[in-house]
Amino acid sequence: MKNTRRLMMLALAAASPLLSLPAAAQAQYPDRPVKLIVPFAAGGSTDIVARLLAEKMGPFLGKAVVIDNRGGGGGTIGADAIAKAAPDGYTIGMATVSTHGSNPAVYSKLPYDAVKDFAPITNVMSVPSVFVVHPSVPAKTMKEFIALAKPAPGKYTFASPGNGSLGHANIEHFMSLAGIELLHVPYKGAGPATNDTLAGVVNAMTDNLPSALPHVKAGKLRALALLAPQRSALLPDVPTYAELGVTEMKEGGWFGLVAPAGTPAAVIAKLHDAAHKAMATPEFKQQMAAIGGVPMANSPEQFAAQIRQAMDKYRGIAQRASIKLD
Repeated sequence: MKNTRRLMMLALAAASPLLSLPAAAQAQYPDRPVKLIVPFAAGGSTDIVARLLAEKMGPFLGKAVVIDNRGGGGGTIGADAIAKAAPDGYTIGMATVSTHGSNPAVYSKLPYDAVKDFAPITNVMSVPSVFVVHPSVPAKTMKEFIALAKPAPGKYTFASPGNGSLGHANIEHFMSLAGIELLHVPYKGAGPATNDTLAGVVNAMTDNLPSALPHVKAGKLRALALLAPQRSALLPDVPTYAELGVTEMKEGGWFGLVAPAGTPAAVIAKLHDAAHKAMATPEFKQQMAAIGGVPMANSPEQFAAQIRQAMDKYRGIAQRASIKLD
């Protein structure tokens, strides 16, 4: 018995340094750069927001935050990479209404669980989306566009980044509320969809404001409605959907930070603190305003609730519009 007890004590003594490693590692976190996965291609709205945040977060973490673009599959490839990364705080990612709202609603075989596989850190900002038409469309306002489209189901077309994408879901929602029927033309990504809308191949599309704004300012696209709680200072003459009587449409897309599920609470707290300090800097606020962003900094618990709300909202939209993808 004495020998057994002695062996157990020796084993515990040998293991004690190993048992203390996780806590020590958390206290020293981060001791190397942090990778921020963006589940969309470079140059899009998610990428723009991620790069603004990463640049300002680095100094508060004491280590660089490095962008890793993982586009494809409407954000599913990148989101899956975030979910399956080691939960040590060295891989985090951007969550959007697409990856954590519309995708779970429309994909029957999503490779990740938008709730169980992630640890929310904080929401960052909301960016309005804007409904635009090619200048060849004889409508100066959304009221005029609805009047054109209502008696001619399928005559007017709209582009989206793909079947089941956020752009697709939002216009399906709008059509059901406005009582019109547009012909959906899905593309493999926002870039090709925008190019064909600019060329007049399709009549309309909805896009995030930062991406669409240069084309609107250049007169290459005409903005008719904004998906946001209030008008944007960047397009002060463009009304919101709610102002036009479509009150169910009043929230644009958001962009937040998540980590893989199981990431230690202490690490989440450090990331949360650094992100909020970054968002409070005058430079970040100025750059956010320049792209029409609205601050949405909150707690992990509040962000988790927003994710669940987005999933519920788009599940209802997908059911009404019969959008389902394998």
